[in-house]
Amino acid sequence: MWLAAAAPSLARRLLFLGPPPPPLLLLLLSRSSRRRRLHSLGLAAMPEKRPFERLPADVCPINYSLCLKPDLLDFTFEGKLEASAQVRQATNQIVMNCADIDIITASYVPEGDEEIHATGFNYQNEDEKVTLSFPSTLQPGTGTLKIDFVGELNDKMKGFYRSKYTTPSGEVRYAAVTQFEATDARRAFPCWDEPAIKATFDISLVVPKDRVALSNMNVIDRKPYPDDENVVEVKFARTPVMSTYLVAFVVGEYDFVETRSKDGVCVRVYTPVGKAEQGKFALEVAAKTLPFYKDYFNVPYPLPKIDLIAIADFAAGAMENWGLVTYRETALLIDPKNSCSSSRQWVALVVGHELAHQWFGNLVTMEWWTHLWLNEGFASWIEYLCVDHCFPEYDIWTQFVSADYTRAQELDALDNSHPIEVSVGHPSEVDEIFDAISYSKGASVIRMLHDYIGDKDFKKGMNMYLTKFQQKNAATEDLWESLENASGKPIAAVMNTWTKQMGFPLIYVEAEQIEDDRLLRLSQRKFCASGPYVGEDCPQWMVPITISTSEDSSRAKMKILMDKPEMNVVLKDVKPDQWVKLNLGTVGFYRTQYSSAMLESLLPGIRDLSLPPVDRLGLQNDLFSLARAGIISTVEVLKVMEAFVNEPNYTVWSDLSCNLGILSTLLSHTDFYEEIQEFVKDVFSPIGERLGWDPKPGEGHLDALLRGLVLGKLGKAGHKATLEEARRRFKDHVEGKQILSADLRSPVYLTVLKHGDGTTLDIMLKLHKQADMQEEKNRIERVLGATLSPELIQKVLTFALSEEVRPQDTVSVIGGVAGGSKHGRKAAWKFIKDNWEELYNRYQGGFLISRLIKLSVEGFAVDKMAGEVKAFFESHPAPSAERTIQQCCENILLNAAWLKRDAESIHQYLLQRKASPPTA
Repeated sequence: MWLAAAAPSLARRLLFLGPPPPPLLLLLLSRSSRRRRLHSLGLAAMPEKRPFERLPADVCPINYSLCLKPDLLDFTFEGKLEASAQVRQATNQIVMNCADIDIITASYVPEGDEEIHATGFNYQNEDEKVTLSFPSTLQPGTGTLKIDFVGELNDKMKGFYRSKYTTPSGEVRYAAVTQFEATDARRAFPCWDEPAIKATFDISLVVPKDRVALSNMNVIDRKPYPDDENVVEVKFARTPVMSTYLVAFVVGEYDFVETRSKDGVCVRVYTPVGKAEQGKFALEVAAKTLPFYKDYFNVPYPLPKIDLIAIADFAAGAMENWGLVTYRETALLIDPKNSCSSSRQWVALVVGHELAHQWFGNLVTMEWWTHLWLNEGFASWIEYLCVDHCFPEYDIWTQFVSADYTRAQELDALDNSHPIEVSVGHPSEVDEIFDAISYSKGASVIRMLHDYIGDKDFKKGMNMYLTKFQQKNAATEDLWESLENASGKPIAAVMNTWTKQMGFPLIYVEAEQIEDDRLLRLSQRKFCASGPYVGEDCPQWMVPITISTSEDSSRAKMKILMDKPEMNVVLKDVKPDQWVKLNLGTVGFYRTQYSSAMLESLLPGIRDLSLPPVDRLGLQNDLFSLARAGIISTVEVLKVMEAFVNEPNYTVWSDLSCNLGILSTLLSHTDFYEEIQEFVKDVFSPIGERLGWDPKPGEGHLDALLRGLVLGKLGKAGHKATLEEARRRFKDHVEGKQILSADLRSPVYLTVLKHGDGTTLDIMLKLHKQADMQEEKNRIERVLGATLSPELIQKVLTFALSEEVRPQDTVSVIGGVAGGSKHGRKAAWKFIKDNWEELYNRYQGGFLISRLIKLSVEGFAVDKMAGEVKAFFESHPAPSAERTIQQCCENILLNAAWLKRDAESIHQYLLQRKASPPTA
């Protein structure tokens, strides 16, 4: 499943709108007094887990024969289940998962014996289970469990639910669609809804004859329904053995485009009616991706077809249902004229991610949700490998560092982070771990592992793993064993230090020249957002470390495995004037702190570009994080940022922009916010002038991304020439004289709104209403929060909950307001409190509630706000967001500490700069 709501490379700018996940800072007090502070607020430990038991193993399914008949007008459905089951030990009851379903009749027919009718259905709603009681004992052996039931096509975007769409003629209709991961198949039919309880499925759908009906497998029969000539029964082929969370069905109105992959698999992309053209890009990506994975894993795709379908109302980004992958419209549809470059890139990555799951997750499935990271971390890594293969011009691995690696480190430096592997019990806990640790840290440590093993042995190990466990379940240790057998390296020993304990190390390094050699002294400590780790038992990691020098900045001069707290390393033949750098390619999941002499020697490599882009990015990001944690001064980082004046690389600028965004959000709590905007303008003006507004001959994908980023940054900061040009182009766009190119729309919309009035907002809302494409609606929704007037901010917040905004996109609008300004942050928080019941009812139990909370409160930087947030959620519980709430409160305290610690020195530096501007 893909959770992002924006292109990965934009994740922290758009998806986590406004301030990227804010700082992890020190409480100026000592670490121990800071811990006392967290404890006094009750923030230092997660609450106790609810008691939970997995389903008993005495009865298990072999095959589900399932027929569903959805009513698209009354929003109900009827179901008939005949499950071939095996009774393993004698029992007089069957316990299954069941939620929001009413069972009408249930019986069990032992093979060759008489039917036994259930005499009672005991629903355990809290645990989402039902116990079917039988008057006599069910003896070991096989039989058929028959259940007739009814359910609701809900509007919660989970289970079997309704999705609203508008026909080309303007009529509002509903599709019936599914989203079962993690634990919502039980809302569509009673089942053994655990990933390890696999079975085959024979699915039939009874639907209006003018609707498209899809499921995991191909259609094998379509016949008139006896009672109604307007209805047909569509029967699908039997699936392979699979987990319930991967079952899917869709009933609605769709067009499609189709091709065959070179391996002969039928690939279709289903789009809203009249928009088949917009499925062509995803179709091309999918047709290239399937053979790539088949070759990489050396295992064929096991189904005869794969469908990719755009769903109007969809909570996640996409879902990897086997053979029927569901997507948000914005994650699948590309309009050649009206889609921007970042959207094309996002679609490529999401398609790559979901198709990787067809092997890694669907063919071999995690044994329990504790191993979710294996599914998601792996897919989040290999999607980049796949996109790099399909679109080498995207420079996608550099973008990985900014989109995933640094994002994971920000979260994992918190006291309220969690290990990659989390023990999961109750269903309410599962949604909590669909986060940047499972996805982005998971992907980052797999990238590090791949680099440590080498591609050849990695592929060999993957093939061993997929072959051994196909159609079965596996745990993390099973993958380590396969990779260990393939590579001969101590994979389990190394990786357990990364998956079973939270956090990551800070490697401190200092150097000494000894004749022609360089002696490096390395030491590792846990990196903490709150400053140096001072605890007794410091965790240790086995860290694959690469070391490069200026002699060849693109190749490792030495590779070591640091398996102790301190190490000395001698680099042979390094001249005194050569620099030495750790973590070539920013692949190792650690931060580096250099001695001042080593750092001094590296900085010219930023200005003259002799350091590779991903290393320039990593160096700057490490320094910024050290400043946030109070280990170095923020002023030192601002000085380093000024060295990026010649920087040409999009992703380096993207990361720089994120960090300056974090700093701007922090300083919005001061009276010198305008000074940091002047700094932003000084840093971004030279690259803005070099790029200009219009594409030049020979430019490509990354130039388009960079232009949008830079103009947006300058426009938001109030750069006079950028603002004037944005207003001119916006006027021409609205009047139809000159339509803005898709890549310029976000920066122009943002700029005119930030410096506009009520008329500007009204025009923007009108453009939103007129937009036929969801991408354009989302583009507008994300920037509405830039408006500054309190009255207009209120108007935007009201709009967020209106019928004009799809339920899953409300979060982006409110988050945009919170990230737009200091007043917006306060207004968004008040709005959430005032409308909590409606918002919670809309997103309850899903990860969107966590995202809403995170976006809305994490930018605060006043101690008392942490207490206020905590108190609110104590009286308004959100179980699936408990960890997020802890993390947000911790971040607020850390922000407050950063402000107390560094605000005055930052102010003095900015004033001094103003008095004597630096020369380029």
